[in-house]
Amino acid sequence: MPSGPALADGSQDWAPVVWQKSGPKGKASKSNSEVNAARRAGDQIDTSKKFNPGGNQSARSVVPNAKKLDENTDTFRHATVSHEFKLALQQARLAKKMTQAQLATAINEKGSVMNEYETGKAIPNGAIINKLNRSLGVRLPKVR
Repeated sequence: MPSGPALADGSQDWAPVVWQKSGPKGKASKSNSEVNAARRAGDQIDTSKKFNPGGNQSARSVVPNAKKLDENTDTFRHATVSHEFKLALQQARLAKKMTQAQLATAINEKGSVMNEYETGKAIPNGAIINKLNRSLGVRLPKVR
């Protein structure tokens, strides 16, 4: 037999439990007839409007610097390795009789990194250039 403070006095809660049907869901809860029916039934109603309805307004919001962005016609590009640098790199690699993949493994980089440097698409990285200088035994031209 369970014991404890809840059952010590021997009283139990015999109050009747009343189940009520929940209110309408979705679009039905928004119609005037449903709201009035809920009012007549005495149900709780929340008829407040949503704040900022209509989805993602931030995508269409006014940007404070929109005029500056529209007037700006400059094209910005990352600095890439120069033509002299990529030619010097190719010549030094071929003088050592190495492939791009062999040079990449020698400096612990991916083959695609070497390909980008030799095609002139790479953004210069001082650490990689120093590795290339050491592994090839040459001094590659400065990157501007």
